[in-house]
Amino acid sequence: MKKIAFALGLALIVTTPALAQDKGIDAATLEKYTKAMWPKTPEGWESRIAYDDTMKICSETRNQPSDADFAKIKAREAATVKFPADGNVMGDYKSGLKIANNGRGGTFTDKPMTNGANCYACHQLDLQEVSYGTLGPSLHLYGKNRGFKPEEAKAAYAKIYNSMGTAPCTNMPRFGYHGFLTEQQMKDLTAMLFDPNSPVNK
Repeated sequence: MKKIAFALGLALIVTTPALAQDKGIDAATLEKYTKAMWPKTPEGWESRIAYDDTMKICSETRNQPSDADFAKIKAREAATVKFPADGNVMGDYKSGLKIANNGRGGTFTDKPMTNGANCYACHQLDLQEVSYGTLGPSLHLYGKNRGFKPEEAKAAYAKIYNSMGTAPCTNMPRFGYHGFLTEQQMKDLTAMLFDPNSPVNK
């Protein structure tokens, strides 16, 4: 139930500013009441119940920012990406497959918190998967179609870390930006997309 409530809270944060405008409710008032829904916010989660500049613009424009705002968002969000210190964005593709299939997350009562990426909720990856979402594009043969190039793998890691730095106002979560996934998890997901032995590339 808490997981569902958290998801609903995020949905309110992302979608209601634009709707509130139609009713004449200013963003500051809406943010105040949104925060009031979470009186016992866990340490480190404060930013998740507040609008950042990107969320404000995407909500106010219904995910259709002007060209100028698009460029601002892309530059600002891309600058937040932190690549692994060793320069290696590739992990273990087998672990990446498990993370992609894991829909758990957002349950702040878990100590320590354990989250999955739930990639299959939006993307097709492995042709053996019979159930997957279509909100996002198919990622089958993702690495193969990009020649397994290191620079492409680095770009994929960056998109997993902060999708807004690649596609402003996308529906894809900002996994690294919000600390939802660890560096190792993001490396494993990148390997899932770019390792030639991964089912994604078969």
